[in-house]
Amino acid sequence: MSSSTIRSRKDASAPSEAEATTTATGPERDATVTKPNGPESATTTTTVTKPKSKFKPPPPEQDSHIFRRSLIIASFWLLVLCLGIPIWWKTTSIYRASLPLNQMMDWANGKACSPVFPIRIAIEAPDLNGQEAQSITSITQYALDTMPDFPGHRLRLEAAPPTPSEGTSPSNGHDDNALVVRLTPGDAATSAPVSSTHSHVPVLEITYPPSMRPTAETTSSGLATYIAAQLRDTFAEEQAITSYFLATSTISSDQHTGIDEPLAKRMTRSMKYSGTYHLTFSLFTSGSTPSSWDIDSAIDQYMRPVLDLLQPIHNFTIDTQVQLYAVPGVQSQSLTKEDLASFINAAEWPLSPSIGGAPTLNFVIFVGDQTIGLNSEEGTSRSWLAPQWGSVYLLSPPTTSHVSSEFLKQPILTFASHLLSLLGTPQSGSLPMRLSTLARVRSVDMLLRASSSLGSLARLSLALPSISIPSSVADGVAKSIHHLELACSKLGSTESLEHARIAETEAEQAFFEKSMVGQLYFPDEHKVAVYLPLLGPVGVPLVMGLLTEFKAWKARRQLKAKTS
Repeated sequence: MSSSTIRSRKDASAPSEAEATTTATGPERDATVTKPNGPESATTTTTVTKPKSKFKPPPPEQDSHIFRRSLIIASFWLLVLCLGIPIWWKTTSIYRASLPLNQMMDWANGKACSPVFPIRIAIEAPDLNGQEAQSITSITQYALDTMPDFPGHRLRLEAAPPTPSEGTSPSNGHDDNALVVRLTPGDAATSAPVSSTHSHVPVLEITYPPSMRPTAETTSSGLATYIAAQLRDTFAEEQAITSYFLATSTISSDQHTGIDEPLAKRMTRSMKYSGTYHLTFSLFTSGSTPSSWDIDSAIDQYMRPVLDLLQPIHNFTIDTQVQLYAVPGVQSQSLTKEDLASFINAAEWPLSPSIGGAPTLNFVIFVGDQTIGLNSEEGTSRSWLAPQWGSVYLLSPPTTSHVSSEFLKQPILTFASHLLSLLGTPQSGSLPMRLSTLARVRSVDMLLRASSSLGSLARLSLALPSISIPSSVADGVAKSIHHLELACSKLGSTESLEHARIAETEAEQAFFEKSMVGQLYFPDEHKVAVYLPLLGPVGVPLVMGLLTEFKAWKARRQLKAKTS
């Protein structure tokens, strides 16, 4: 091949400089690439272009579409705000009835009622004329008023006409009086006044010497001072019990700060007050005899009179049982104080529980040879009182299989005495006076308990704003306050005790209302944990849609500002 031919092929295969360089203009040019071209180190510049996009930009959104989308979002929010939230608020809101909190706290702090007993005392002086009797009454009243403070009692004396006849009961004609003081002149051998109390009537007998006989012109008398001192001693135990209840209550008073330890120990043995008690009399024996007992006749003869006297204060229901082959918890012949707690075999002895919701007092007679060893000086005993439970009597085995009512006399009399102690009856004075004192101190106890419950309920409602207070609680509080006012106005009477009992019952029911106590176990953290999984799927789309629409509105506004 000739050299001219080779040169022409070479020239034909090598592109010209104009062909090797391509310049692209316009929007399709993206980049320029330079490559070496041949051994002569010539460079070739190549422009790389991208193809045109296949998608066209969306057309401008119409105003009607924008308005429709905004209207849809607004409708959802209006539905939630105007319908959803009110329904949720109504169905989940906690109802709180209106309570008289200030009045409740006044009762709890002792500002609404001061427990002071207006005690009326009649002075009988058969041997004195009307002016002399009135004179000794006035002087004694002045002596009482000038004595050191005697809080809780307001003793008011009045002169009473003499009894019509010797056989008339001293209390006749003085049913409204707590005590009758009968003044009797003594003989010439009497040098100082002497007092004594009746065992079955509320009468204080005072025998004075003739030299102390009062006159109408007397302005001071040693007899009046003696009568005043005897009256204060008569009501001293009642005053101590009232002070004990005040000191152990929520009512703070500078006058009732001290607590007598023996009295406190005695009061802790007594049962909490109840309008009705259930009495269970049980006969337990370790063998097959005795198998029967005349308990009904024994109760009617020896205990029924005491129950009848307690009738204005308490009601009683009674049942009896006999249990053979009962094994005591302690087998020793002489029981010590440490053995008494284990003597009652509660696992095998079928002691009756509370019936009808009333507290039960158990009176157990165990037939056996066991005794209670106290110490060498006092010897042994056959009964003991179990605080707030009942009484146990160890009876010697009878000779027959039937226990007669006469054989049960001493156990039943012991049970009657223990019953009075378990009910919190005072120990001094005649039985009618002790029972009237029991009614007064129990009315104070119920009044303080009801006031304390009202104060606790008021503090609870203030401390827990989210707690439910149903209307039944408000009704119970209103009834309790109403009966408290009646009890305070009639303080010292049997009616006061009944009103105080109703007030205490209503206050306790209001404080322990089931629907209200259940709210204590649902704090705010629990509510958040319940609502958050429910509100998340609903709230997120609503909030995100509102934010998106707000951003689009803001962008349209900026674009309109630029174009204008």
